[in-house]
Amino acid sequence: MVSDIETLEKVYTAKNHTELMDAYKAWAADYETDTVGNFGYVAHVATAETLDRFLGDKKAAILDAGCGTGLVGQELVKRGYRNIDALDYSAEMLEEARRKNIYQAHMQADLSKPLALSENQYDAVVCTGTFTYGHVKANAFDELIRITKPGGLVCFTIRQGAYEDYGYRQHMIELEQDRGWELIDMHDTDYLKAEEVICKLCTYKVLR
Repeated sequence: MVSDIETLEKVYTAKNHTELMDAYKAWAADYETDTVGNFGYVAHVATAETLDRFLGDKKAAILDAGCGTGLVGQELVKRGYRNIDALDYSAEMLEEARRKNIYQAHMQADLSKPLALSENQYDAVVCTGTFTYGHVKANAFDELIRITKPGGLVCFTIRQGAYEDYGYRQHMIELEQDRGWELIDMHDTDYLKAEEVICKLCTYKVLR
């Protein structure tokens, strides 16, 4: 039997999307038990709290990008949001999210590639646990901006260590300089509490 830590290592050390999807396929059913129960994953709660603080409009159209099993969606529903769509690259994780009956639409898509979504489609996008080792690169920020309405919000986490190492911070600054978005808030928060891992929780307002 594969241990919890071995499972996490397979996800973070995946060399390509095929390996990553294979890891999530095997993990989907136990994902929440492992992450929330064993690793003390809490970033989904912090993300929902932060978006609610800056968004406020309970009727806002929200995309949960990289939704996983729907943990962020659940937290948003608790705070009164109902107009939420789900997007994830893993069919198995997306199916777990579908079972929660909290999303309006369920889309299987790769955040590393252009999305089949209209420009200015959402009032807000949340992306939690996706910008990390072995996952989605910084160029995905451009697509999140494109599908968010001007004045809308993009709220996301970046895992400790990956923040500088994977070029996320550099591209965030470039997009600020290019007037793609402006920083509203950035702070450190717990990510995997039991493992003493933190993350950056970033909220940007889209400008174009």
